[in-house]
Amino acid sequence: MLGADIGGTSTRAVVSTLDGVVVGSGRAGAGNPVTVAPETARANVAKALREALSNVDGVGYAVIGAAGSVRAEVLRPVFERLLVCPTRVVGDVVVAFAAGTTAPVGSVLIAGTGAVAANINGLNITRVGDGLGPLLGDLGSGFWIGRAAATHAARQLQRGARDLLTDLVTSETDHEVFVTGVHDRPPGDLAKFAPLVTEAAERGDPAARSIVDDAARQLAATVMDIREPGDSTPIVLSGSVLLRSAPVLAAVRARLTMTEINLAKPGEIGAARLAVAAMTQVTPAGGPARDGRM
Repeated sequence: MLGADIGGTSTRAVVSTLDGVVVGSGRAGAGNPVTVAPETARANVAKALREALSNVDGVGYAVIGAAGSVRAEVLRPVFERLLVCPTRVVGDVVVAFAAGTTAPVGSVLIAGTGAVAANINGLNITRVGDGLGPLLGDLGSGFWIGRAAATHAARQLQRGARDLLTDLVTSETDHEVFVTGVHDRPPGDLAKFAPLVTEAAERGDPAARSIVDDAARQLAATVMDIREPGDSTPIVLSGSVLLRSAPVLAAVRARLTMTEINLAKPGEIGAARLAVAAMTQVTPAGGPARDGRM
């Protein structure tokens, strides 16, 4: 079975057995034809797939996880050339859920630069919370945390005051006037301040701890708003904010105590799990798995 995760930064693929044992892997650059030129995206996706498939004779089913902005039709010639087997492209939210659990039903909360939650049933998204972008939502996301940190630093400087978080944030702006320096950068760059909030919170800075607590409250509310009362299905946590910031993760976990909480593995692992599940559904009981020769 092959699973792949196509993103705006990298493309990763794995080949696994039906038992989930990884027997091949590949990695390349960005595969999203929205963020890079289509020919570059196709070349990177092809490179990752070839590397993953280099030590196997063929695969019986492939699942490709891709962000909603990925135009699958641009990449389809690569899939058709390298994957002579049933191939399905699904959303990266579905893949993130599968990367944290083998349960078919549950919820996933993703907090990276943006933030979104979704209820999952098999390969289908049944309900979505947030994911509205920085102007309308993405509450508790890396952008949200970074903006909160920048706002705190700017107000501290106005008062002629300083604290650890302000020192960390202002040191990352190569402009003698902090506010001007922030406005001169693309808005999305505010997310780069999020790791500084984690650092300051771990060192006991009160302002950073307050931002972490607010972010966790927003993220927990996002996922709980889409779940029915008493829902005991698992919740999978994914995204750089939740997987790399111990303070945020701990604060979110403290608010989600009523059900099983799992951390997502890499997206390609989730895609491979979905391929295994799909293959077992299409293979007749007791019959051999279809081998898609290349």
